Amino acid sequence: MSAIDEETHDRVIGWFALHARALPWRAPGTSAWGVLVSEIMLQQTPAQRVAGPWAEWMDRWPVPASLASASTDDVLRAWGRLGYPRRALRLKAAAEAIVEEHAGIVPADEEALLRLPGIGSYTAAAVCAFAFRQRTLVLDVNIRRVLARHVDGAAQPSGHDSARRRSELWRHVPEDAGRAALWSEAIMELGALVCTSASPDCGGCPISESCAWLAAGCPPATAARRSQPWEGTDRQCRGWLMARLRETDRLAMSDIVWPRPDQLARCIASLAADGLISIRDETLTLGS
Repeated sequence: MSAIDEETHDRVIGWFALHARALPWRAPGTSAWGVLVSEIMLQQTPAQRVAGPWAEWMDRWPVPASLASASTDDVLRAWGRLGYPRRALRLKAAAEAIVEEHAGIVPADEEALLRLPGIGSYTAAAVCAFAFRQRTLVLDVNIRRVLARHVDGAAQPSGHDSARRRSELWRHVPEDAGRAALWSEAIMELGALVCTSASPDCGGCPISESCAWLAAGCPPATAARRSQPWEGTDRQCRGWLMARLRETDRLAMSDIVWPRPDQLARCIASLAADGLISIRDETLTLGS
């Protein structure tokens, strides 16, 4: 596999300069904490849904110490309808660790970031790149898809990046740290806006001339991707319960009506086990 050349880097970065979305966490002066908050919120949630809650969150908790001292109830209410509310608890736990272990300052070291609660390899790399402008390997679903198509000629990336695969992908990252960080931002945006999963706009792609997938006639993925159901799932039930609890201080078990009592009981138990709700005297409240 040959490395992506500088001309390709230039084209993607030039496209980004003209077409990048004006997302609030990209504004000049955004703190490393603001970048970290955005990355946690953006997990499995589209950017347009995150922009408003992110701004409100940063107004309320502008530094890790302010979130660390907040109540779990307030944090879950502020998380609102972003989904997967365990992310809110992980972010609060990360803030507490930053205060206790790093004097309230988000560390600029990837290994230190990985030791924070709820921070995985992608998030640690993204914070190092986008907040501290370091050279690192940022691999989200959009970047992986663009590289799979452009370099490998595959419609979709493989399900898992092995150590060997990650070593190969490092070759495509520019050597200069600032340029590498900009490349990561740019190729991620290209995947989000142009080289999308279902409807790629190859005519609007700045690097279509050298795309292996396009040259091969855009072969389909070898295995169809399964969409995740929603109606009737535990995810729906859990989300419905959390929404009701955000609207009220407490909820009596006797007032909860759900079509499947067994599923309701299971979801209440799982929410309690995750620390998202408390059960006292047959009454539910937010937080542990």
